[in-house]
Amino acid sequence: MSSVNTVEHMRDAVFFDDAQRSRKLSRFWLLLTLASVIASAGVVGNSDATVIGAMIVAPLMTPILGTMLAVVLADWPNLARSVGLVVLGSLCSIAVGYLLGLLIPIPVDALTNPQVASRVSPGLISLVAALATGAVGSVALVRSDISDTLPGVAISISLVPPLTVVGLTLEAHQPGQAGGALLLFVTNALAILVAGVVVMGLYRVRSTDHEGGAVPDARRRRTAVAVIVALVVVVALPLAETSFNVVRDSTRQSQSQQTVQEWAAPYGWSVVQVTTEQGVVVVRVAGAGQTPDSTADKAALRSLLVAHGLDPKLVQVELVPQATISY
Repeated sequence: MSSVNTVEHMRDAVFFDDAQRSRKLSRFWLLLTLASVIASAGVVGNSDATVIGAMIVAPLMTPILGTMLAVVLADWPNLARSVGLVVLGSLCSIAVGYLLGLLIPIPVDALTNPQVASRVSPGLISLVAALATGAVGSVALVRSDISDTLPGVAISISLVPPLTVVGLTLEAHQPGQAGGALLLFVTNALAILVAGVVVMGLYRVRSTDHEGGAVPDARRRRTAVAVIVALVVVVALPLAETSFNVVRDSTRQSQSQQTVQEWAAPYGWSVVQVTTEQGVVVVRVAGAGQTPDSTADKAALRSLLVAHGLDPKLVQVELVPQATISY
C-alpha cells in the first residue's frame, strides 16, 4: 500500500472547511492561546524547556501548511481562510505577549533577557534552517509513514515564541527589537510555504475535481508561487544584512579585545567584557593598579588601535577600577 496520502487526506489535515470546522477552530484558538501564554512565560523566565513546550503545543503551523496546500491546489477560498487564521493567530500571540509584559515589573528586552536576544537578530542561517524544517513538515503531510516526525518539526520551527517576543518588546518600548522578532516569524512562515510548494511539486500533488467544478487555473497557481518566492527574496535581504553585521561586529570585537588587552597588560589591567552598542565596540577593562588614563596612555592606545587596522572612533574603552575591602 502506498505511503503517500491522498489530496483529500491532506485537505482534511490542514483546512478548516469541512463538517468539523467548528471543532477545529475551537481547538486551534484554545491551543494557540495556551501556547502563547506558555511561550511568554518561558521567555520571561528564560526557560528553554518551557519555550520548547510551547512550540509543541502551538497549532500555528497548520494554517501555514494550509496556505501552502491551497496555493498548490489553487483553492482560493481556503487560501483566504488559511491566511486569515495565520494573521489573526499571529496578532493573538503578540497580544498575549504584550499583556504578560504589562505584569512584569522590569522591561523584557534583549539587554535583560537571553531568550529575547536570541530572537531579535535573525540571519540567513535562520532562513536555511526554516527551509529544511518546512520541507520536513511538508513531507510529513504528504507521507503517512513519517508523520511521527511532526513533534520534532514543531520544536525545530519557531513560530509562536518570536510572536510573543514581539509583544513583550513592544511593551518594553523596543520597536526595533520587535521588528527583528517579527522578521524571524515571517522568515519561518515563508520558508514553510516555499519548501512545501517544492515538496508538493516533487510528489506531484495536484488539484482534483472533488466537487464537480472546474479544475483551477494552473497559471494563477504559478502566479501565487512566484509571489511567495519573491517575498522570500525580499525577506532574505535584511537577513543577509543582519548576518553581515554580526560577522563584522564579531571580527571587530575580537580584534579590539586583543588590542586593548595588549595595551592594558603592562598596567596589570585586563579585559573583562566586550560588546557592540550601536556600531561601537565597547571594551571594559578592570584592574587594581595604576589607572592608565594619562594623555600618553591614551595616545599609546590610539596608536595601537590604528596599527591593528581599527578605527579609534569605533572603539570605546571603559576603565573599571577594582578595590578589595577586607575586615
